[in-house]
Amino acid sequence: MNSLDVNRRTMLAGLVMSALVSTAAAHHGWAWTEETPFTLTGTIDDIYIGNPHCTLKVRADDGVWDVDLAPLMRSVRAGFGENAAKVGDAVTLIGFRSRDHNERHMKAARVIVNDDKTYDVYPTHVPDI
Repeated sequence: MNSLDVNRRTMLAGLVMSALVSTAAAHHGWAWTEETPFTLTGTIDDIYIGNPHCTLKVRADDGVWDVDLAPLMRSVRAGFGENAAKVGDAVTLIGFRSRDHNERHMKAARVIVNDDKTYDVYPTHVPDI
């Protein structure tokens, strides 16, 4: 293999890695969300408690929403662990929706399960509503 082939393979590998990293980072942080607080109410369709962050799928009147919570350890410290909620529970989420209104996607700072259990997974981001 000559140096030109090695350079092409190295460049291709770099492009693939860049695409993977940018896709993975697309919805981390808060830049992808609106600044106006948003409340979503519905029923939990799916729960993922794990890394890189916990997530919910929530069935609302307008369809199923993807909801990002905090990273695993932060969510667990807030009390939102394996037994905090289950599929079928009523849930109210307070946070910030995606800037792209074609997406049903939000990042929640507060999770209220069955109107009686509240978890502030991002306490510094809970808006005054």
